[in-house]
Amino acid sequence: MSKIYSTEVNEFIENLAVELKSFKEISAPEWAKFCKTGVHKELPPVRDDWWYIRVAAILRSVFRLGPVGTNKLRVKYGGRKNRGVKPEHHFDGSGSIIRKSLQQLEAAGLVKKEEKGKHKGRMVSAEGKKLLNKIVGFKAVKEAPVKEVKKEAVKEAPKAEPVKEEVKEVKE
Repeated sequence: MSKIYSTEVNEFIENLAVELKSFKEISAPEWAKFCKTGVHKELPPVRDDWWYIRVAAILRSVFRLGPVGTNKLRVKYGGRKNRGVKPEHHFDGSGSIIRKSLQQLEAAGLVKKEEKGKHKGRMVSAEGKKLLNKIVGFKAVKEAPVKEVKKEAVKEAPKAEPVKEEVKEVKE
């Protein structure tokens, strides 16, 4: 099992987004300042670097879900729309954002088109896997190593005796 599955998701995506900013092929289009990320959203994203966060999240999703297409990712990045007094329904995320992100990742060489059995779509390339493993390595460097307890010290420690409490009867 890969270390990518065992890392904390938000921190991983933030670190990956910082790394993706160094790629010249990945940049936000002009219309990205004004667009919403789906029909279910009321406002566009607040963060200035939201495009890189989304591209990083899509790269992680492509790694996890195998050969995946735009439609499957639209469902993943969709959400519930507030329709007033009518019941809420699920609406898919923006296909244009996902399509452009996948095209940029493919131009950067991090994702490639592939068929696996009867499934076809985009999968992470060898260069993309290197990048993902590099980001996981960043997390390992940040964490302090865990101190190991010697087995001898555990054996020598005195055992605690159970405390006996006296039960007093209450007279009414």
